[in-house]
Amino acid sequence: MLERACTVTGTAGRALFAALLLCLVAATAPAAELPVLTGRVVDNANLIDGATEAALVARLEAFEKKSSDQIVVATIPGLGGEAIEPYANRLFRAWGLGQAGENNGILLLVARDDRKMRIEVGYGLEGTLTDLHAKLIIENTMVPAFRAGDFSGGISRAVDDIVMVLEGNAAELEARGERNQNVGFDSEDLFITLFVILWVVLFFGGFAMALLAPVFGRKIGPGRYRWLGMDISYSGSGSSSGGSWSSGSSSSSWSSGSSGGGFSGGGGSSGGGGSSGSW
Repeated sequence: MLERACTVTGTAGRALFAALLLCLVAATAPAAELPVLTGRVVDNANLIDGATEAALVARLEAFEKKSSDQIVVATIPGLGGEAIEPYANRLFRAWGLGQAGENNGILLLVARDDRKMRIEVGYGLEGTLTDLHAKLIIENTMVPAFRAGDFSGGISRAVDDIVMVLEGNAAELEARGERNQNVGFDSEDLFITLFVILWVVLFFGGFAMALLAPVFGRKIGPGRYRWLGMDISYSGSGSSSGGSWSSGSSSSSWSSGSSGGGFSGGGGSSGGGGSSGSW
């Protein structure tokens, strides 16, 4: 018994050591390299077409001159295995978005290959562009557009929503979110619901036939009843039917854009406020 206990303890100890070793490796692994801040739009993943990028740059520049709030859009090919939240926070701090002392910067980040996005909000704007507002923009504006392959449109409309909230019109964004919640099922929800209903009908329908036919049906022979226009026999064999489903595939393409230089952050910082999502 003692030998067995020692064996179990040794196995548990080795498992704990392996887990600690993995954590140590993860903690000491080199962080993914950050892109260079070259402008208000840094499209390293080539998700934004040239016309949309030019319009975004002009709009963000005009908004910053008007409000001093600094919004930067960044797309990257991938996160290199890092979660998007710490990556976005590192990038925000490295670029120093927002004005020093005001911390009024916002980073809209999209990781193409990981299919993730995040809106990172500076300290000074967390009370205006709340985590809820960032979540609504991601879920109701970016995700549907990205799933349809419209990356330029999704990013552009997300910037419009961010500016709208910062200008004091958050009520429209919140109302739109409520309307979207009341729009019925999407295709995935409908498929799951129909599958559950079909399973319940097939599973419990057999029990109903077995239990109710002798009670409410008319006996037409030994072990045979007629009920609801059907002849039900308790000595015969039943049959079952199965269904099959086919799944479609969708593809998306990306167009390239470019951004200019001569731009830098103002020394602001972020504490991790904002929201993340995936498509």
